[in-house]
Amino acid sequence: MISTDDYRFLAELLHRQSGLALGDGKEYLLESRLPPVATRLGFSDLAALVKSLRARPSADVEKAVCDAMTTGETFFYRDTTPFTVLERELLPEVAERVMTKGGGRPIRIWCAACSTGQEPYSIAMILEKMAGKLGGAKIEMVASDYSTPTLARAKEGIYNQFEVQRGLPVTDLVRFFQQVPAGFQVKDDLRNRISFREQNLLKPFGTLGMFDIVFIRNVLIYFDTVTKRDVLERIARQLHPGGAVLLGGTENTLGITTKLVRVQGASAPVYRHPADAAAAGKAVA
Repeated sequence: MISTDDYRFLAELLHRQSGLALGDGKEYLLESRLPPVATRLGFSDLAALVKSLRARPSADVEKAVCDAMTTGETFFYRDTTPFTVLERELLPEVAERVMTKGGGRPIRIWCAACSTGQEPYSIAMILEKMAGKLGGAKIEMVASDYSTPTLARAKEGIYNQFEVQRGLPVTDLVRFFQQVPAGFQVKDDLRNRISFREQNLLKPFGTLGMFDIVFIRNVLIYFDTVTKRDVLERIARQLHPGGAVLLGGTENTLGITTKLVRVQGASAPVYRHPADAAAAGKAVA
């Protein structure tokens, strides 16, 4: 059992470094995820790891702890509806706007907190299937995550039988994957469409550039209100005019920020700048 003092120490560390707000009663999460980290780093147990961090803070050990705790669940085409909205509404709308203005810039999409890659690859597959419907618009995709090992898995794009059975249609598996000894790997041409970046959402991300569509789904639920506001308002500053942000089904901006508001009538949680939301549909107050 982790002691109360060690729990508080690690909870403060996680909040400071990654934004993760554990709150009370989450000891079981630390007890299940961190002992293997302690063993891998040469400590006898979790208590010894914490004792070492108290005596001599180590950026590498802190990062390993945060990596283990910020790895979340994901699967292909998770929740379905956001991807349907992307395909049927958002991408055609953005392509028309970009091409009407001369097609001088690419459509830019960012998957923040991409985990092991199923979300950006789901988007990339949609883009490939829609290639003939986007008027020749160029596409740039960025996928980022806090966790170094998780991002490495996403870049590699190898998934086992269980993972490809979670949400991935057989037709997509045949078209976009190749069988390898460890399972199924996303084909090179699709993997090369995505620029994978290590990015802590608490840190500045202005260098990533401006975006038309941002997926930041099922991430804000782990942050406190102050952190949510900071992240959302910085994302809002990096949206092209008419840009859209997709959040998770249980997430919203009410009481957090007025810089992004939900578009009423959208079948998925789509958020825009207030003026853009009003143009797309009546914004939720």
